[in-house]
Amino acid sequence: MTRLPLWIVICGLGLTQIIGWGTTYYMLGALSQDIALSTGWSGTLIFGAFSGALLLSGVISRRGGRLIDRIGGQRVMMAGSLCAAVGLALMGAFPHPVTYCIGWLLLGLAMRFATYDAAFASLTQIVGQGARRAISYLTLFGGLASTVFWPVSHYLALNIGWSHTLLAYAALNLFICLPIHWLVLHAARGDRAAERVSDSATPSLAGRGRLMAITLFATALALNGLVFSAISAHAVPLFQGLGFAGNEAVFMAALIGPSQVASRLGEILIGRHLTPMQLGLIAFGLLPVAVGLFALMGFSWPAAIGFAVLYGASNGLVTIAKGAVPLMLFGTKGYGEVLGVISAPNLILNAAAPLLFSLLLGVVSPQVSLLIAGASALASTLFMLWLTRLHPQHAQ
Repeated sequence: MTRLPLWIVICGLGLTQIIGWGTTYYMLGALSQDIALSTGWSGTLIFGAFSGALLLSGVISRRGGRLIDRIGGQRVMMAGSLCAAVGLALMGAFPHPVTYCIGWLLLGLAMRFATYDAAFASLTQIVGQGARRAISYLTLFGGLASTVFWPVSHYLALNIGWSHTLLAYAALNLFICLPIHWLVLHAARGDRAAERVSDSATPSLAGRGRLMAITLFATALALNGLVFSAISAHAVPLFQGLGFAGNEAVFMAALIGPSQVASRLGEILIGRHLTPMQLGLIAFGLLPVAVGLFALMGFSWPAAIGFAVLYGASNGLVTIAKGAVPLMLFGTKGYGEVLGVISAPNLILNAAAPLLFSLLLGVVSPQVSLLIAGASALASTLFMLWLTRLHPQHAQ
C-alpha cells in the first residue's frame, strides 16, 4: 500500500483522537449524573471504576509502549479502538455494577492503546525525528474532544438515555476509529519502520544520563499532571469555594478548554523558534505562575480569568512537550517504550488526584488547597529546569 500524505494521516488520527478522548476520558463528566439517577449507583462506584481505568493505563504504560515499538502503532491503535468499542457496548447493553467495572477496565486499555501516547509513537514511526510538528497538529484536534463530546453526550443522554449513548459511542469506535487506524497507519509498522525513517544520528543520551533524564522528566510530568487532574475534577466547586457564583464558576471553568486549543495553535505558529526543552520550561512554568498570580491578586474576578487561561494554556503545551522532549533527548529508537515509562507515574497519579484533592478540600480552605497545588506545580517546573541545566546543548 502506498504511503499516504502526512496531512491525511494527521487528519485521520485527529478525528480518532476526538472520538477516542470524547468517548472514554471525557464521557463520564457529562453522563455521571444520568448514570447515578437511572441506576442508583453511588458516586464511589461510578468514579471509582474510572479511576481504576486510569490506574490500569499507568500500570501497563511501559508494556504498551514496548508493544508499539515491536509490532507497530497500526495494530496497537486498532486494538485500542476495539477495546473501546467492546467496553462501551458492555456497559451500555448490560448495565450492572460488574459489567460497568469490566467495561471501564477495557476503556483503560483503550486509553493507553488508542490516545495520545500511542498516536505520538505511531507518528514517530512514520515521520521519524521530525515528528514534533505532526504531534503539535494532532494535539490541536485532540483539544476539541471535550468541547465536542460534553454537549453531544448531554444531548444524547436527554434523548436516548445514557446506555444507548454508550452503544452509539461503541459504534463510533468500531466503525470509524478502527478502520481509520487501519488505513492511515499502514506505515507505522514497528522497529523496522522506525529504523527506515530515523535520522542517522544516534540519541545523545545513554546509560546513567539517560536514566536520569527519564526520571527528571517523568517526575516533572507527574507533578504537573497531579495538579491539572485534581483541579480539573473540582474546577466548578473550587471556584465556588473561592467565593464566585455558580454561573461565574462555570464560565471560568469553560475557559480552560479553549485556552488549551489556543496555546497549541500558538505553538504551531511560533513554536519553531523554540527547542523542545524551551517549550517544556514554558509549558510547566505557566502553571505555578497561574496559581501565584491568582493568589497575589487576592483571588479576584480578573485574577480568576487569568488563572483559567494560563492553566489551560499550560496543559495544552505540556501535551506537546510530552511528545517532543523525549524525541529530542532519546531519538526514535524505542520511543514508544520511553514514552510509556515517562507516562506511567503521571497516569497513576491522575487516578488518585481527584480523591486526594477532595480530601484536601475537606481539611483546609480552597485558598490553601490551591496554594498547595501551586507548590506541586512549582516543583514540576524545577525538575524541568534541572533537566535543562543538565543538558544545556538541547536547550539552545
